[in-house]
Amino acid sequence: MIRGVTLTGSSDAGKKIAEKASAQLKKAVLELGSNDAYIVLHDADIEQAVAMSVKGRIYNNGETCIAAKRFVVVEAVYEQFKKAFVEAMDNITFGNPCDDDVELGPLAREDLREKLHGQVEKSVEKGAEILCGGFIPEGKGYHYPATLLSAVEKGQPAYDDELFGPVASLIRAKNTDDAIRIANDSRYGLGGGIFSKDEESAIRLAARHFDTGMVFVNSFGLAEPNMPFGGVKNSGFGREHGGFGIKEFVNAKSIMIRKSSYDFE
Repeated sequence: MIRGVTLTGSSDAGKKIAEKASAQLKKAVLELGSNDAYIVLHDADIEQAVAMSVKGRIYNNGETCIAAKRFVVVEAVYEQFKKAFVEAMDNITFGNPCDDDVELGPLAREDLREKLHGQVEKSVEKGAEILCGGFIPEGKGYHYPATLLSAVEKGQPAYDDELFGPVASLIRAKNTDDAIRIANDSRYGLGGGIFSKDEESAIRLAARHFDTGMVFVNSFGLAEPNMPFGGVKNSGFGREHGGFGIKEFVNAKSIMIRKSSYDFE
């Protein structure tokens, strides 16, 4: 007998699975889409922030739910971060992943590349600017270069939707409060990140204000087998990995015993 179901997939697929599971009163764990925001604060180590941001965006060719996608940078360090981020992304080599000098491999399927490029083009039509990449290269394989978009605003796919590939959205914020507002301004809530030299303050910010299931401080999102993995909002519910993940599908059974000789008086 099936007692539960778990799905890693799109939010649309998750809704269908949740509907079928609830109709049968079955437990479900859903790990769905994301649009993870990484905040760069005024006191961030810019060199570290750029290095981690690049890795977080192109890891697994950008095709991972927990990948860094939106980069929300406060005005105080926006231009400094932007210059370094553009240079780093523009220098990412793509091609055969078996070659030693290649850092970015192809996407999984042609239709996924077409969808990603369509999202880039639609974002540009609505005001976004391409700082590097943003084209379909010639040759074999479903390659797409590391791409960075600026002037990203609400109403563009680069702001609202999940870009499942090596496309980064750069967004300017006025200050920390504004950065948190932008980060939470999403129907998704899987992960996110904060870059700051003040780790204690970053931890408080993550705990009290970041509306996601996971937050990474001065790093980027990777699944850790000993830590609960999952999100909120349209990113799903329930947790995978670690003790939390194991207990999602374990029945907590209570067995209570009263000895017959026990005197209540």
